[in-house]
Amino acid sequence: MASPSCPANSFVYNTSLCACSPGHVLRNTCMLFEGNSVILTDSGVDYYALSFPETLFAFDSIKKFTQSQAVFLEATLVMLLTWLLFCFFLRFMKLSDGNNVWFKIRWWISRLDICFATRHWLDDQKVVTKRKTELGGAFSIASCILFIGLFAALLYQIISKRSIEVHNVRATNGPELASFINDMEFNITTVSSMSCANLRNLGNLVTGNPGFIDQRVVPLSTLVNYSCYNSSMGPTIVFNCKNCKVIYDHMYISWQFVDLPNNPATAVGFDFKLNSMDIIKKHVSFVSGTLKNGSNFDDSPVTFRGNQSNILKFNLFPRIYHNLHGLKLIQPLFHEFLPGSVSHDTNELRASLENSADGLINTTLYINFLSDYVVEIDKENILGPVSFLADLGGLYCISLGIFFYLLIQCEYRIKKLRNEDSIMRRIRNRRKAQENWNKLRKYVMYTYGCPTIDNDYTTRKETDCGGCMLHSVRRSGGSSHKRRLKSRKDSISVYKKTSLPETKSLSCKPLESTNDSKLHSENMAKQQNVGLCKDSPQSQPQESSIIDDYFIPPPPSLEIKVGSEMDLSDIQKNIKILYEYNVMLRDKLLATQSLLNSSSSRHTSPVNSSVNNKET
Repeated sequence: MASPSCPANSFVYNTSLCACSPGHVLRNTCMLFEGNSVILTDSGVDYYALSFPETLFAFDSIKKFTQSQAVFLEATLVMLLTWLLFCFFLRFMKLSDGNNVWFKIRWWISRLDICFATRHWLDDQKVVTKRKTELGGAFSIASCILFIGLFAALLYQIISKRSIEVHNVRATNGPELASFINDMEFNITTVSSMSCANLRNLGNLVTGNPGFIDQRVVPLSTLVNYSCYNSSMGPTIVFNCKNCKVIYDHMYISWQFVDLPNNPATAVGFDFKLNSMDIIKKHVSFVSGTLKNGSNFDDSPVTFRGNQSNILKFNLFPRIYHNLHGLKLIQPLFHEFLPGSVSHDTNELRASLENSADGLINTTLYINFLSDYVVEIDKENILGPVSFLADLGGLYCISLGIFFYLLIQCEYRIKKLRNEDSIMRRIRNRRKAQENWNKLRKYVMYTYGCPTIDNDYTTRKETDCGGCMLHSVRRSGGSSHKRRLKSRKDSISVYKKTSLPETKSLSCKPLESTNDSKLHSENMAKQQNVGLCKDSPQSQPQESSIIDDYFIPPPPSLEIKVGSEMDLSDIQKNIKILYEYNVMLRDKLLATQSLLNSSSSRHTSPVNSSVNNKET
């Protein structure tokens, strides 16, 4: 049990002294040491094909985020499903008359049919025509999304794994090993509450195999510079070698930490980091980690104390990087940790603390330089231009093949989809014809001054413009707009009356001729005064002279459809009827003119004969 003066997680030894429990280190209080047992190793060579300065671009975060092709494939799948669901949702929107936003969106989707425009469903014995349907547009964009996603994954593979690293191990010799000149630094920290004052017996280097004929003991200062400093974790021993030439296969460096008054020699672990840097200082290879209880991986807390030495084993691999201009770099690797005298429980540790013979911690650093072989590293490209084009063509065929199969299946099983392009074109042509008809109606209303067209059109009633004098507008000057009327001796106005009895004819007074130019407003007022010919109740119907050869028939009735049913063919038909009516009027006019000429010649011939008789 701990005395009242001792901190928590501690015990009493020698009746008055306090010590932390096994696995605990004194930091104002006894804390359990929970070091990370992961050993980190870096070769010092960046294997990524693209590298950016860390100060300019956090490329490591991008590499962690895009650490596999699954990221590109998942993003492609999300975009593909989103697009297909959007197109499926649009299918439930009505096309209406082609003026709503849903029709415009669906129409532009059909215009995006760039992959399957000539590969839709066609009946037998028909010429292949280019069709653009909404289903084809949706599948065309879907195939493009899939192809772009697969292409991005292919580019990622090319950038990250376009070449493989080849390691070749071959036997080496002494002169070649002497060419490996690196700056090496070893840092060994004993995790404890001790300080560098507890350090003893550091200064000798043992080479060769201990106990054999090749064993040598040399001063440590002949090979490396060493020092010790106190860190927050405990005393840290540093071995530093500039332009170091490793000429020994086996090297042993030993030291001890001994008891001091009120500061016993105990440790709970070791923290290490070994660096190797080439002389150009561009590549650094290292190995680092924390050791707690040796090869016993049960992660139980222990305290190191006793005569038996704790051995840290490391290997040095000489490597030649032919792909980096023959870079020669020594790679340090952690091999094994052999724990020495340890205590697992409180009673065992108390007995060791009360025994003066156990008042030390022996530590040995064992370095094995693998001088028999050298590792040669090179890179070989596994992807050339031909293989890249082959992969690209395969991705394109897969993207088109999947959605072409879906397109054929949909059009084969749903007959309505075979003619959806003609339905959408018919709606759009009808809307365009209506827009053109509106432009023509506005032009006629503005040019000939017939305002009843606009009023009757908005109320969707038939327009009767019979009897309206149509006057052309001429603009002269920049600000004044005048309407000039041509002088005529007579103006013939033909009136049409619906539901006229067959035995009666309609007679209308002709419009008076105008000899002077009038303003647009005056002409409009005069037209309104003249108005459309209407039957007054006092006028009596007269007998029609339909059988007369000189009878001028009324203008033909035009087919005007209400709303969006008016088509371009209807307009052409009406123009043709008006043209035939104008040709008939011209024939009647020529016949009347010839009749007038013949009657005037007969009238002048008797006058001339009477004048001749008087003269005689």
